[in-house]
Amino acid sequence: MNENNYLYQAGLAMLLVAVMFFAVNHWNNKEEQALAEDNLQLENRNETLVKENDRLSSTNAYLLEEKPEKNQMNGYHTWPKVEEKAEQLVKESDGQFKKTWAMYLVRESQRYEIDPYLVYELLKVETGGTFNPELVGPKTKYGRAYGMSQFMKNTAPWIADMAGLPYEEELLFDPYYSMQLSFVYLDFLKGKYGNWNEALTAYHRGMGGLREYKQENGHAESWYAKEIQENAESHTTVAVAK
Repeated sequence: MNENNYLYQAGLAMLLVAVMFFAVNHWNNKEEQALAEDNLQLENRNETLVKENDRLSSTNAYLLEEKPEKNQMNGYHTWPKVEEKAEQLVKESDGQFKKTWAMYLVRESQRYEIDPYLVYELLKVETGGTFNPELVGPKTKYGRAYGMSQFMKNTAPWIADMAGLPYEEELLFDPYYSMQLSFVYLDFLKGKYGNWNEALTAYHRGMGGLREYKQENGHAESWYAKEIQENAESHTTVAVAK
């Protein structure tokens, strides 16, 4: 009986050791798995932060660095030229287009590689020459248009989303926000259609309206697109003459 009791106790002890070993090993595996998951999350977060930092660095470099090759082509990347063009727009508008707006417009035109005079003339047409940032357009079957760039509330949100900008209806009356949306939308339309006649007509009529216009007329050279481009060209001619 003593020997059997001894064997029983020994077996029980071995079983307890095995259970403890299994429990400890299982716990360690869970700890290692949790640690591995934490490390993976940290790596993903760090990777995201690195990408965001690279993006911001690239944007800052583009905005702040002088680019000699572009200076040689058009001179946009020197502040005296930016100010000169801005003053030209202020003068042409009889002071209705503020210099701070003009400086912003010319500077942003560098980023999107869009003629600043074209955007200026678009704003001029959209506001009837008033450049009123609080303008509310007439009621149409699609709603009203708002601000200096005259965006409708069914269009502005997805353009803001495409640009990575916040959207609130009140922002449509902010001249800088309004101009930023116009640059983003024009850049999108120019990339989509590859020419300014279609891009500008789509800005004015909507992409569906552009299709209808082309079906009816066989081209996209609307009065809107023609007027803006011709007036923008006249600015360029004056600047070259100086």
